[in-house]
Amino acid sequence: MESLYLLIPVSVILVFVIAGLFWWSVRSGQFDDLEGPAHRIIMDRDATKASGLKEKAVHKDRLPD
Repeated sequence: MESLYLLIPVSVILVFVIAGLFWWSVRSGQFDDLEGPAHRIIMDRDATKASGLKEKAVHKDRLPD
């Protein structure tokens, strides 16, 4: 019975801490875009690298004046 005098205030403080952390995460935008990072992993970046390589090849083929 004496342990309840300690456990109840500790649990109330813990609830307030968890609620505060949840409130902070919602206010700071942690849950705004849940699908964006997952789609970024799948997106192919080879197209941008390939166009950069073509530009380098074109510049390399030019003869100096």
